Amino acid sequence: MKKFEILGTGCPKCNMLQRLAEQAANELGIPYELQKVTDIKKIMSYGVMITPAFVVDGQVKVAGKVPSLDEVKKLIQ
Repeated sequence: MKKFEILGTGCPKCNMLQRLAEQAANELGIPYELQKVTDIKKIMSYGVMITPAFVVDGQVKVAGKVPSLDEVKKLIQ
């Protein structure tokens, strides 16, 4: 099972990234657990200064932008 984390304060871009991650995983048939991280200290512990950020299995894959659905699919495979 993949573990996804959406790092951000709950802005519209953060919410869009969450929807894209869920859609990509569902379309690919990948089981996942998704967690939203809004705590600034925890976000900074990943070395992320610009949100939203997308973390897959503990690795920051994207920060500071919302990738396309196809990009998200590539990141989670």
